[in-house]
Amino acid sequence: MTTTLTDAPPTKEPDAPPRKTRRRGRLVPYWLLLPGILWLVVFFALPLVYQASTSVQTGSLEDGFKVTWHFATYWDALSDYWPQFLRSVVYAGSATILCLLLGYPLAYLIAFRAGRWRNLILVLVIAPFFTSFLIRTLAWKTILADGGPVVGALNSLHVLDVTSWLGVTEGDRVLATPLAVICGLTYNFLPFMILPLYTSLERIDGRLHEAAGDLYAKPSTTFRKVTFPLSMPGVVSGTLLTFIPAAGDYVNADLLGSTDTRMVGNVIQTQFLRILDYPTAAALSFILMAAILVMVTFYIRKSGTEDLV
Repeated sequence: MTTTLTDAPPTKEPDAPPRKTRRRGRLVPYWLLLPGILWLVVFFALPLVYQASTSVQTGSLEDGFKVTWHFATYWDALSDYWPQFLRSVVYAGSATILCLLLGYPLAYLIAFRAGRWRNLILVLVIAPFFTSFLIRTLAWKTILADGGPVVGALNSLHVLDVTSWLGVTEGDRVLATPLAVICGLTYNFLPFMILPLYTSLERIDGRLHEAAGDLYAKPSTTFRKVTFPLSMPGVVSGTLLTFIPAAGDYVNADLLGSTDTRMVGNVIQTQFLRILDYPTAAALSFILMAAILVMVTFYIRKSGTEDLV
């Protein structure tokens, strides 16, 4: 006797998991996120709330500070230290532009032309991270020292005459000038520009370049129409990772600059650690954070991409 498909016994569907098991499965992602959320609450949100309360306090270190909702501290801080705010934006913006001009060709070289040397060049890019931020900045103090080979070469090429006319150096000196601070910021934050750019460029399909060549596009046209637009996520990420920390930096201005090149980070440090005016320091911190947040939001919207690396 032969059996047919119609005679086969019906397959029994597996039983649905119990409701409790399904509920626990849905909660697993939230349990995995819990350590990170707690970390952000304890080390970011709570200090932020504490600083917000400090910014509206009045008093002194001897008599104690009390929350009096004194919002005039914000206006006083901004009116007294607006030159440092403006200087921070100018220095950070200049360093970001220089990092982009220096970092994009290097990232392009690593992504498309480095070949077997790619890993070595990447190691050299991140090599500055093997030493502390302070040591790297002190090294620039030696490099730009008066009478050193760098200053001598710039003098022989009459470069310092041009930079003095532009107001970024003073005579034959580079240290304690805006140029020294911008050079320090550029060097210290250049890897933050190169790595996102390289990641974005490395993702570009090489067949797109071949297709552009097949359509008789010039290399400059291919770069303008294909490479650069597709690397915009890396450009946006790199500029943000460079500008944001550079705007709040105080080490470079302290070690390579002078009292005339102080940035808002130097003012906040002085208010917190020397003058002990905690409300003013907290207000300056919140003004800087708000200004950066507004600029970053505007920049991301104008850049036309939210696909950040």
